[in-house]
Amino acid sequence: MSEQRPPEENFNELKKVRLEKLAQLREQGIEPFGRRFERDATAQQIKDEFEQREGQELTVAGRLMSKRRQGKAGFADLQDMSGSIQLYFRRDDVGEEAYELFKKIDIGDILGVSGTVFRTQKGEVSLHVTRFELLSKSLNPLPEKYHGLRDVETRYRQRYVDLIVNPEVREVFIKRSHIIRLIREFMDQHDFLEVETPMMHPIPGGAVARPFVTHHNTLDMDLYLRIAPELYLKRLLVGGLERVYEINRSFRNEGISTRHNPEFTMLEFYQAYGDMQSMMELIEELICAVQERINGGLSLTYEGEEISFARPWKRITMLDAIREVTGLDFAAADSDHAARELAQGLKIKLTPASSRGEIINDVFEAYVEETLLQPTFIYGHPVEISPLAKRNAEHPELTDRFELFITRREIANAFSELNDPLDQKQRFLKQVEKRAGGDAEAHMMDEDYINALEYGMPPAGGLGMGIDRLVMLLTDSSSIRDVILFPTLRRI
Repeated sequence: MSEQRPPEENFNELKKVRLEKLAQLREQGIEPFGRRFERDATAQQIKDEFEQREGQELTVAGRLMSKRRQGKAGFADLQDMSGSIQLYFRRDDVGEEAYELFKKIDIGDILGVSGTVFRTQKGEVSLHVTRFELLSKSLNPLPEKYHGLRDVETRYRQRYVDLIVNPEVREVFIKRSHIIRLIREFMDQHDFLEVETPMMHPIPGGAVARPFVTHHNTLDMDLYLRIAPELYLKRLLVGGLERVYEINRSFRNEGISTRHNPEFTMLEFYQAYGDMQSMMELIEELICAVQERINGGLSLTYEGEEISFARPWKRITMLDAIREVTGLDFAAADSDHAARELAQGLKIKLTPASSRGEIINDVFEAYVEETLLQPTFIYGHPVEISPLAKRNAEHPELTDRFELFITRREIANAFSELNDPLDQKQRFLKQVEKRAGGDAEAHMMDEDYINALEYGMPPAGGLGMGIDRLVMLLTDSSSIRDVILFPTLRRI
């Protein structure tokens, strides 16, 4: 007799049956929710080490994923974090009482099993069960075997079920953990100090974004969930910590899409006596090192397109990239009016208040981003959209800033850090004006940060990289929600 995972339409009836089984187990003196259980092997270890393990009795634990009975014997598949292994039950070996329990256990139950390692006639490495115990009774039936859990919304809401029934999902999150570990190793090897900075800020800063607001009752003051750790990390440069990094959770009260989640993970690092160029070199080396360790080699396929990480990566100014794609030369448009005139007819929103730098950025986002498949550094951003970046020495209307694009998505943002407190204060004041004019994403004035700069911050390079987007790239995942265990979803 073969048992399959139940169809979802019978969920409530099947749950009722399982609750009845739970009561029966307790009546028989069997505790359906066990305690500590010692195991000495995993499913994959047994398979990998079969030659040495054959004939040994080993103990495993995991979730029952399938069950097939034929009279006095039966097979089952047990799944743990490493994979799955076949179990062989025979009444004469486990005893009548234990075999009756085997007949009653359900798909999804968690078992502890001891058995002898052997290979079946079909060549499958298995455990010949000698004893087992029920460690946790599953009251909810798993999704039906052959259709699985396919509804995307349900998968995100019930990630715990998604991880049980879709092994490829589990592999993505194991990879994510490895990627973050490799990033830490790389930063540590390059003499960066990992630090922790506040997640609640009295003044939000470090990015152009709308913050989440909360209130501290005792202090009777509003606080903001951080949109970026940048200004605190640069305070540490002032204090003499010359190379710092943080793998941090940040929060932005903005839209949700395949590329955006209100809560996300970033890597930010700052290097005293560095600049934009040193950040280019470092991030190029970092991503290549992680890609080689995770996927092997310097190429991968993302959504059917081949991506090459062979160095050096393309470097092009924002103005040159716009000219390549649109034929328009904004370098010659030396005023806000001239830039508006040049942009007439393009699919961007123009207003009398649109500045030259904002227009250049809008044109870039509308026409150039979608062309940037291979790793590309776009540099030379207008000062109006880069309030924390150092001005370019030759073209002070531009900054020494770059964005790294791969698969048409921004992966990292970096610049030579602005360390002139007078210039920084003036830029903050312009941001304050924009905020007063209705721009909720513009920076607030941060007097304490200005005060820190007035003590002297060394010239530095700094970079922020979206770890979620990097994981998407390295795991061929199409949505940011596929790489965040519990993404933000609309309440139902």
